[in-house]
Amino acid sequence: MQALNFRPYSFRFKNKENKPLIFDEIRKKFVALQPEEWVRQHVLHFLIYDKGYPRNRIQVEKQIKVNTLTKRFDIIVYQPNGSIQLLVECKSPSTAIKQEVFDQIAQYNRTLKANLLIITNGLDHYFFRVDVENEKYDFIQDIPDLSL
Repeated sequence: MQALNFRPYSFRFKNKENKPLIFDEIRKKFVALQPEEWVRQHVLHFLIYDKGYPRNRIQVEKQIKVNTLTKRFDIIVYQPNGSIQLLVECKSPSTAIKQEVFDQIAQYNRTLKANLLIITNGLDHYFFRVDVENEKYDFIQDIPDLSL
């Protein structure tokens, strides 16, 4: 897999029927190693090992209703009170981060109301702080470390 713009992490791999799999620490199972999954696993390790977000507050690839459509988010981190702290949209490294991706996460966030957003293709990372009430998005350098 392509090198990404994250520090090196230790992953568990295996092959099944000649297909590469990577272990997902949140879903607690091996999943198909596709380019977008490679990015998602790096983001999960970044959140857990670099930023201190507890595994039990992270969800991966769950469905949500956006207006009348069912969509699937990549990663959500919950606050202790159950509200959503962070929403992450992952793309494969070959997918350029264009306006449509920003629009996609903004549309999801109208429903989810996360305080922080990340958009990444593993090479380029965009971090935002959200004023949910006014739907205002401010670029930030990084997401805050979580005080444990």
